[in-house]
Amino acid sequence: MLQMLAAVAEMERDLLVERTQSGLARAKREGKVLGRPVKTTASQQAEIINLRKNGASLSSLARLYKVSRATIMRVTGEVSK
Repeated sequence: MLQMLAAVAEMERDLLVERTQSGLARAKREGKVLGRPVKTTASQQAEIINLRKNGASLSSLARLYKVSRATIMRVTGEVSK
């Protein structure tokens, strides 16, 4: 009896995952943007890259654009040590 209940629960879980995946795929096809909104615009990202190349520190750029150091590192393509 317990094995039957476990099998039904597993089947139901598989159906849930399948419905979730199909819903996400449909949303992407419709052009919806998934995930958290980006904090910096493309022009701000270009400015950040330019300022970083000219010697600005990560912390100063993070304070200037009100984002984290990790965001600045992601924009500039730097890897944390």
